[in-house]
Amino acid sequence: MLFQRDYNTPGPGIRPDEPEKTGPARLLQIIQLEAGSVFLLNLLFLASCIPIITIPPAIFAMNQVIRKMMLDRPVLCFYDYRTAFRTFWKQGYAAFFLVAVPLGAAGFGAGFYLLRAGENLVMFAPFLVCSTIFLVALLSSGCLYGALGAGMRFGPAVRLALTLGVGRPLRPLLAALVGYGLLLFGILQLPISLIYVLALGFSLPCLLGNFFLRTLLREYCPVPEDGQEETCSQDRSCN
Repeated sequence: MLFQRDYNTPGPGIRPDEPEKTGPARLLQIIQLEAGSVFLLNLLFLASCIPIITIPPAIFAMNQVIRKMMLDRPVLCFYDYRTAFRTFWKQGYAAFFLVAVPLGAAGFGAGFYLLRAGENLVMFAPFLVCSTIFLVALLSSGCLYGALGAGMRFGPAVRLALTLGVGRPLRPLLAALVGYGLLLFGILQLPISLIYVLALGFSLPCLLGNFFLRTLLREYCPVPEDGQEETCSQDRSCN
């Protein structure tokens, strides 16, 4: 069946002695194994966003499910999504507003001051400030969801996300370009892209963004060997 999988083997059908693939091979492996779940996850996300006010916890829940895929853990899409949605709705709202407000305000400010910089060079100063805030929020957003999804408290998660976004920007930049880029492309191409948006328009960008961040988050938020709930390493930048 499309959404059924043998959970008696470690991971979704991967041999325990098989070395982990990397790069494009690993990405294709994840897509092949989780194609049905990614499709179902997109439908669940769209359905739970209908009231609009539920968008923040829906985004958080989607990232939680995708995170399990990155860790090669068995995914029961409907159960995992519903559990994350109900359990972590507070974290979902906090993360959403911490990301959306700086991105929206700084993005608007950067555009506003850039248009006026041609007439008054002094306007370049607030433009640079707004641009910097926008870039930092953009690079840190994926790391923030990953850190919160790993069980960190909100304060340490914000500090870690800022540290990784600014101090190690390569993977966060790739994640932002692919994740936000595909999402924006699908929305801007409506109604031509309607089928893509309904089928994969939100879950696929989320998967690709998390894929680029997976090794970075693994380094700073390692998974316990016993397979229990993730907890971030407290002897690193988590404090």
